[in-house]
Amino acid sequence: MLPSQGDAVDALNPGIELTEADRIDRMRLIRSDNVGPRTFRSLVDHFGTARAALERLPELARRGGAARSGRITSVDEAKAELAAARRLGVNWLAPGEDGYPARLATLDDAPPLLAVRGDHATAMRPTIAIVGSRNASGAGLKFAGQLARELGEAGFVIISGLARGVDQAAHRTSIASGTVAVLAGGHDCIYPPEHENLLADILEQRGAAISEMPLGHEPRARDFPRRNRLISGASLGVVVVEAAHRSGSLITARMAAEQGREVFAVPGSPLDPRAAGTNDLIKQGATLVTEAADIINAVQPIMERPIMFPAGEDDSEPLEGDPQSHDRAQITGLLGPTPVTIDDLVRMSGAPPSIVRTVLLELELAGRLERHGGGLVALL
Repeated sequence: MLPSQGDAVDALNPGIELTEADRIDRMRLIRSDNVGPRTFRSLVDHFGTARAALERLPELARRGGAARSGRITSVDEAKAELAAARRLGVNWLAPGEDGYPARLATLDDAPPLLAVRGDHATAMRPTIAIVGSRNASGAGLKFAGQLARELGEAGFVIISGLARGVDQAAHRTSIASGTVAVLAGGHDCIYPPEHENLLADILEQRGAAISEMPLGHEPRARDFPRRNRLISGASLGVVVVEAAHRSGSLITARMAAEQGREVFAVPGSPLDPRAAGTNDLIKQGATLVTEAADIINAVQPIMERPIMFPAGEDDSEPLEGDPQSHDRAQITGLLGPTPVTIDDLVRMSGAPPSIVRTVLLELELAGRLERHGGGLVALL
């Protein structure tokens, strides 16, 4: 029996509901040029609302060196996207709204709006991710299904990426108990296409599907790591069943570790290259899994603690209204194509963190800055 999630959900102030005007403003901001989830959060934290942030985008981009303002999504475009989603049965939800996975909402780069289709209650339940090789062995597929079934019987929802192989086995075995598919593209662009029927079965059986991509977005290679952070971020922990070296499942495991999630790995034969990545994870400290009880025992203590928003880097210092030109020039001069940490920029520039973060925000809105994992930034 799972512990009550009441206290955990209360920590995220559930039951909030955006007004339609707020939802439109959020959609406009996240769809505008050079605004990603972290930038969205910085802007709204500083200016108070998405609408106020939208009004300041041209000025901030100009200060960052943009020759002209980036494109700002119009009210009509945002309304049209929201209406098209609703016709497909998709709701765009903000963190804290019913149907937005509680643990996903705690990430620094949580989607400001998440497209949720299916049963909202399933998306909110305690979740374990199961991922692995697309060309998994028969034994790997069987064990992934066994884990999914036993975890489902224990009350957990299984979350995965709707991919071939291990993902497919995990979803199919947990349809009856509850499963969530995380999409790399829009809700109308299912990949791989042959899994459209699998997704239909998931939704028919009170499962759910989530994505941060707009309708009509065909998934590209760079979209899968973005999807993977949603898989790990929404879960208590990530189980890797089979993964070769350089597998995308290892990216999910790395993101899980960075997000403070549990990482589990199923051992395999040293002679099977499909087990090389999972065996390495165990060497690096991942919890070895031979049965569902290994996972359940590890996550039970976590579930007994309330879910709280972490103090992210953007919350530690406010933004500066308008940095001096010499500060802007010094910080920009320290940047290059090689990623550096924001802490290093603060140390090397001698400028207050608020000024450094403001300059970085200006550069990003001007299309001149790229953010990497682990708080790294680089100049484009």
